[in-house]
Amino acid sequence: MSVTAHAPGSVTPIFVPRDGQSSLGISFATADGVTATVESTRDPLIYLDDRPAEVAPVTGVLARLDVTATVRLDTEVPIGCGFGASGAATLATALAANERFGLGHDRDALVEMSHRAEVAAGTGLGDVFIQSQGGLVWNAGDGLGHAPRTTRIAYESFGGIATAAVLGDEGTMEKIRAAGRDVLADLQPDGPIVDLFEASWRVAQETGLASDRVADAVAAVRAAGGAGTMALIGDTVVAAEADGGLDQETRITPDGAALQ
Repeated sequence: MSVTAHAPGSVTPIFVPRDGQSSLGISFATADGVTATVESTRDPLIYLDDRPAEVAPVTGVLARLDVTATVRLDTEVPIGCGFGASGAATLATALAANERFGLGHDRDALVEMSHRAEVAAGTGLGDVFIQSQGGLVWNAGDGLGHAPRTTRIAYESFGGIATAAVLGDEGTMEKIRAAGRDVLADLQPDGPIVDLFEASWRVAQETGLASDRVADAVAAVRAAGGAGTMALIGDTVVAAEADGGLDQETRITPDGAALQ
């Protein structure tokens, strides 16, 4: 017997790291994400898009749940490119494993275990909270805010950026912290998505994180009347109100992770 769960992806336009365990910022869940199918086995195995793989936060959350399982992960978003694929895989695994093994953990506990597994692996600082809720989620320092959205998003990824390497570089993190804090103070989080992307792009430019390919793609989006920015942390451009020019399309989803 196996159990399957799906978690949406997540994109973070503005990110303000705090203490190595959490962050402020604004993120949204994407309809495309990761599906995890969990079954009980003698030996722990993980398959990523049908290939054996090591996915540290998934291994970590299984250890926290104290179960041995085979997990099959099927991805709908690019891996390591700013769509929170590792968080989605971890949260979907936790939900499916909890159901498969009858563990009885409530949702908050599963989200917290998934978050701790991500932090320990160096792969994320809060994606699973967005992926659990769905919609647009923010924390500007005065608590979590949430708004359901269904906005269409275009995107194109040029490759991955090692999240752990960025999170472990204190100089880069301080640049992100300073730029993000200034922008977050002046932004209405649940305002037009175009305003969010414009503010986010200022952060990407000030921190020097954006590659030339992302910068060129954002310039093309802006020339066509849209708003574009970099998905943090990935060599990826995301855009709103942009017609054509980007390879892929998804939407912000109000739906959080769930069993299937």
